[in-house]
Amino acid sequence: MPPSKPELTGTTGAVASTHWLASAAGMRILANGGNAFDAAAAAGFVLQVVEPHFNGLGGDLSVVAHQAGRDDVQAICGQGPMPGAIGIDTFAELGLSSIPGSGLLPACVPGAFGGWMRLLAEFGTMHLADVLQPAIGYADNGFPLLPETARAIDVLAPLFRDEWTGSGQTYLQGGVAPAAGSRFRNPALANTYQRLIKAAESASADREAQYQAAHDAFYKGFVAEEISEFLAGGPMLDATGRRHHGLLTADDLAQWQATVETAPSHGYGPYQVFKPGPWSQGPVFLQQIALLDGFDLAKMGPGSADYIHTVVECTKLAMADREAWYGDPAFSGVPLTGLLDDAYTEQRRELVGPRAALDLRPGNPGGRTSFIPERAALEYPEADSEWMSQLRNGLPTILQETTTKGDTVTVTAVDRHGNMVAATPSGGWLKSSPAIASLGFPLGTRGQCGYLAEGHPNSLAPGKRPRTTLSPSVVLRDGRPFVAFGTPGGDRQDQWTLQFFLNVADFGLDFQSATETTAFHTDQVPASFTPHAHRPGVLVAEQTCDPAVVQQLEQRGHEVELVPAYSLGRVCAAGFTADQEFVRAAASPRARHAYAVAE
Repeated sequence: MPPSKPELTGTTGAVASTHWLASAAGMRILANGGNAFDAAAAAGFVLQVVEPHFNGLGGDLSVVAHQAGRDDVQAICGQGPMPGAIGIDTFAELGLSSIPGSGLLPACVPGAFGGWMRLLAEFGTMHLADVLQPAIGYADNGFPLLPETARAIDVLAPLFRDEWTGSGQTYLQGGVAPAAGSRFRNPALANTYQRLIKAAESASADREAQYQAAHDAFYKGFVAEEISEFLAGGPMLDATGRRHHGLLTADDLAQWQATVETAPSHGYGPYQVFKPGPWSQGPVFLQQIALLDGFDLAKMGPGSADYIHTVVECTKLAMADREAWYGDPAFSGVPLTGLLDDAYTEQRRELVGPRAALDLRPGNPGGRTSFIPERAALEYPEADSEWMSQLRNGLPTILQETTTKGDTVTVTAVDRHGNMVAATPSGGWLKSSPAIASLGFPLGTRGQCGYLAEGHPNSLAPGKRPRTTLSPSVVLRDGRPFVAFGTPGGDRQDQWTLQFFLNVADFGLDFQSATETTAFHTDQVPASFTPHAHRPGVLVAEQTCDPAVVQQLEQRGHEVELVPAYSLGRVCAAGFTADQEFVRAAASPRARHAYAVAE
């Protein structure tokens, strides 16, 4: 089947994101003389406005960025840590055996704003007012509300009216949920952006100093003060069916800065793939391509049973290592070098057999041992309403039995100079916790991804980052910029983006065609989000999968579950042609909202 639309090419720059308004905003920045980093940030702030059911200013962020003329890639961690007053015992003292997926208890320091400020200060060229102008315009003047956002608000409207009244002020109109397609405004959020600009411009005329001043206004100034005042206002209802106070403090915010580090990478033929560090699930992608490098995927053929089986089995091994070894490296000695070592990879590759493995098998890099913690079962009273049943699941989406799950947003951008960036913002969605009405956004709930188990790399600890699922990618080819890509999808991000990469690297597809092949993933690994569901042996594939291939996979021991065509992931990509003559971009047709723009 031919792709639904062409791969876009141009000479100035390209942007691809999960919402057309964000992509257009990024392209506007490029046309006005900004670079790829300015464009990505502008698009990212627009995504906070137009996809509030998937991300927000109170959420988190992961970025990988390549500057033209350099031979490396930088990773920016916009994942804030847990409060200094929280620990494993905190939840036991509250009578909880697990971290709820909503409310105030799982809130971390909101890292998205700090992450964008770090990117702009170090790699951008424009002032904050220019970058924030598109987001302010949509927040203040309004934008057409997506059906998914409208549905989320409608389902949660009773909660917003009766309990999370700040959310009611932010998302309801006269106490009523807005209609899909109606013009929706968030003037409080627009005002927050404008106050951040004012703080920046009042501090200095110097661009970098302005970004530091904006950071300080958020983490030490009026935003931190209003967050603290809100949290001091009393307990709020959460997924437990009880009311709890938040544990985040002004000191937690004031002590945090986004970090910049050299991104870990691994080769695959002429390609070098760069990912965020093990504070995310990003290195899973590197482990997957290391394992797959020992197989002749091109000979197997795209979409064949051999291909799907081999990819899924390698993914299970890499994800098992994620569960056992990944966590905040500032607290735990994550053996990333050992996990990517050739000899270790060869040992692991030998575990890929002709039949589906039904258990998780983490390895022992360098002879070290770790473990996969048991997740406690949720012990909450039976939900007596639709909105409470939705709060029980820590994913942002409003779950329906008949649809696949979706979450998060992504943005990629390149420019004619050779700059390239991919970013995955998430957290702080409208379902996560009560909105702070004066600021126009809620806090995030990434703390739910930490383990309540002593001695594990991802165990909860004061001031420690919970392992995030956010996992953008940047690839160089023969040392030259090639492609930046990402997708929403929680734990499945590095499965769907892997398939995009293999479609390009092994099967020679253009970027757009590579986003449109049959997608699949394994559900064998416990999800990072409450209730941490997993289904051993289940292989989920879109209905476009050849029935003969499905039968062969089932004969190999996979339990194949078919889902609607074009329903898994929303891969977005921006990059360059092989001769570096043109920029190019693509966006998956899935969910219909992702769009690429090139000029």
